[in-house]
Amino acid sequence: MKLHEFQAKRIFAQYGVPIPRGEVATTATQAREIAQRLGKPVVVKSQVLVGGRGKAGGIKLARTPDEAEAVADKILGMNIKGLTVKRVLVDEASDIRKEIYLGMVIDRARRRVVMMASSEGGVDIEEVAATKPEAIKTVFINPDLGMRAYQAIGLASGIGLPQDHFRSFTQIALGLYQAFTASDAELAEINPLIIQGDGSLLAVDGKMVLDDNALFRHPDLEEMRDLDEEAPAETEARLNGLSYVKLDGEIGCMVNGAGLAMATMDIVKHFGGEPANFLDIGGGARAEKVAAALRIILSDPNVKAVLFNIFGGITRCDEVARGILTALDQVPTHVPMVARLVGTNEEEGRAILASAHMGTAHTLAEAAQKAVAASRGELVA
Repeated sequence: MKLHEFQAKRIFAQYGVPIPRGEVATTATQAREIAQRLGKPVVVKSQVLVGGRGKAGGIKLARTPDEAEAVADKILGMNIKGLTVKRVLVDEASDIRKEIYLGMVIDRARRRVVMMASSEGGVDIEEVAATKPEAIKTVFINPDLGMRAYQAIGLASGIGLPQDHFRSFTQIALGLYQAFTASDAELAEINPLIIQGDGSLLAVDGKMVLDDNALFRHPDLEEMRDLDEEAPAETEARLNGLSYVKLDGEIGCMVNGAGLAMATMDIVKHFGGEPANFLDIGGGARAEKVAAALRIILSDPNVKAVLFNIFGGITRCDEVARGILTALDQVPTHVPMVARLVGTNEEEGRAILASAHMGTAHTLAEAAQKAVAASRGELVA
């Protein structure tokens, strides 16, 4: 789950990371009122969950409240990479003398949180990694010990930060680590972390991505989810307890089990097709859940065929078959479908689908070949 900049920065501030004074506005009039309260030049920043806001014209400096109102009026309603700007963050403008990058992710290979810092702040870290990798310094954090002050000092020294900034940089690095771990985040970054004219450090931007699987521990963070910027299919999948990721192919896949879903996508590609999604209905899925999953798959206009690959262990094949027919009653479609049902009540499941004249297969290879052929308009027995 992605957080908006203003949400991420407020979390950072709870752990001692200094951020600019600012408030969120949904109208140009509100932006003017905020600028008046701040009493200084402000930066009006679009709040959408994509990068490249500045290049798209979604971040503007305003020196007066009148200018803040005019700028906000232009930014609100703007389309940035397919997302409509519905709110802006009005922050006090900063005296930027130097820009630094500071961020954290999970290194799954090392099973450690890694903190990265770079003197090349203000640009995408991927760009720095590609063009100037030596500018990125990293430390790996032992989960039993947590982030230590000496590690932060090592980063500060590695990116050439003057010693008189070590104390404040360490405070910010430790605070970012605490925010990262306390929120069960997958990513947290400050880009840029600036040095101001008075020598102080300030986090003028913030980004966080939270682990969806840990949100049950954080109802307060779950409430921050912006449904307006979430694909409707992903919202429906989450509400129905489904693991769903949209892809760019033409063969919709419904599978029970993440590993089996990955294998299904692999074999579809092996036979020349492209999967349209990853969708795991999980174990013990009832007909209602299967129906919801099929509705989500069929909502994708790129889907030209659907492949069901169900191993009936906890999940009963006849329940899946009933769910498929329930969904087809709710969302009629001419998209061809192929089902491979193996395991508990597989014969009953096949009989239910056969009564609806749906294609079936005994092996995954056979099912994938039939689905690929169906997606190309070929007749499938």
